[in-house]
Amino acid sequence: MSFNLAIMLRESATATPGKDFLRFPSGAMTYAEVDERSGRVAVALRKRGLHPGDKVAVQLANVPEFVVAYFGILKAGLTMVPLNPLLKAGEIAYHLDDSDARMIIAHAAGAVEVSAALKELTGVHAVVVGDLDTGAWPEGTLAFPALLEPADDRDLFPGAADDTAVLLYTSGTTGRPKGAELSHFQLYMTCTLGSERFGAEPEDVALAVLPFFHVYGLSSILNASARHGRTVSVVPRFEVPAVLEAIQRDRVTIMAGVPTMYHALAYADTTGYDTSSLRIGSSGGAAIPEEVLRRFEDKYGIPVLEGYGLSESASTTTVNPGADNRKILSIGKPLWGVQLRIVDETDQPLPSGQVGEIVLRGHNITKGYYKRPRETAEAFRGGWFHTGDLGYVDADGFVFVVDRKKDLVIRGGFNVYPREVEELLYRHPAIGEAAVIGEPDERLGEEVVAVVSLKPGASAEPEEIVAWAKERIAAYKYPRRVRIVDELPKGATGKIAKLELRARLRG
Repeated sequence: MSFNLAIMLRESATATPGKDFLRFPSGAMTYAEVDERSGRVAVALRKRGLHPGDKVAVQLANVPEFVVAYFGILKAGLTMVPLNPLLKAGEIAYHLDDSDARMIIAHAAGAVEVSAALKELTGVHAVVVGDLDTGAWPEGTLAFPALLEPADDRDLFPGAADDTAVLLYTSGTTGRPKGAELSHFQLYMTCTLGSERFGAEPEDVALAVLPFFHVYGLSSILNASARHGRTVSVVPRFEVPAVLEAIQRDRVTIMAGVPTMYHALAYADTTGYDTSSLRIGSSGGAAIPEEVLRRFEDKYGIPVLEGYGLSESASTTTVNPGADNRKILSIGKPLWGVQLRIVDETDQPLPSGQVGEIVLRGHNITKGYYKRPRETAEAFRGGWFHTGDLGYVDADGFVFVVDRKKDLVIRGGFNVYPREVEELLYRHPAIGEAAVIGEPDERLGEEVVAVVSLKPGASAEPEEIVAWAKERIAAYKYPRRVRIVDELPKGATGKIAKLELRARLRG
């Protein structure tokens, strides 16, 4: 079956060509404009030797070029690899190499890190958004406008529904980040059904402060809005005044965010801002504290529906079924066509009310991990995708998450993989052993904490270790707190006992 996710943009552009698709503080772009410009990008990419299935990395914040590049990549039958702009050179190089990317589209502000990463690779070309300083980039680097020469994309083959549209990197419990392959059909179904469950309408204006490089912002905001012809009010970076200004300026009706955003807005001074256009909110990425939820709802007078999803599920898997039928602190019920089960340690189903691992299957679950058949088989054992999250289903079918089976730390909605940070810390000349855990944080949900022991005769101060790590890893990953101990607790096999470590720190 021939199908391409970008058909959502084309259909909305045909139905409402002059309607604003994207609104930025600096101006707006209509559906017709985004459709036309992304078509130019598609033709330009194919003319530069890229073929269906090739990977193009996009390392941009919420700027117009991200959206134009995204739909252009899809129209060309290529696969987009979204990357966080905060990644450092070594991390960028890893993602480009592991994904077999042939091109990276990045912002001029990232010249130092991206250029350093490209020196470690061959066959990866760069396209720069912003001022192109030829001295800072490899020879042959293009400026983004070079992809916008007039062209007609109507003769491009759209590809198949099961082709990989997005290769989204995610961290698990072992190894380095893995690329989850999400097809055109999977992403289409998720954004379509998620919007229907949420009760969104074409007249709604959705706030896009969640990063588009993250599955939540990409699928639940950008894709969902394109699918249903909605307007998106884009805020490039979360700052309370900027969010309040956007809500007032664009008459935003839908707020989508992670708990840290709701926390900041719940305690914000809204004097002088008109937020009366808001009618509903959604929260994901981590569990939202009840106190924050109620304070936000009381302040803004709207319900916030909590949902649940993963990179591997193309974002939404469950969501509460409307303000009148929700259960506070529940993640709701599965979307149409998605099956959810709670299982024990032997993968046997558990009855209502009993806590076990959440496993999933359905139209939205990843095709698998790119070039990782062993990890894919393990994750999909028994025909169900194992999330690593613990929860239960109540008698009414509502799902509740109670804990994470994985050691993953979710800081401000961003996933931080402890082993990756630990491996970095082991490179510090004074550190003998290291363990990274998450500690509860009222504002961020969790904070990254490193507990280390030093090598014999070595000395280091916590502040120095924090500064050292900050220079070598993305800003959301480095530990803000470092605790130095004589010895880390270990189990019988010699493995660091993180459960005991957490208990000690709480005590």
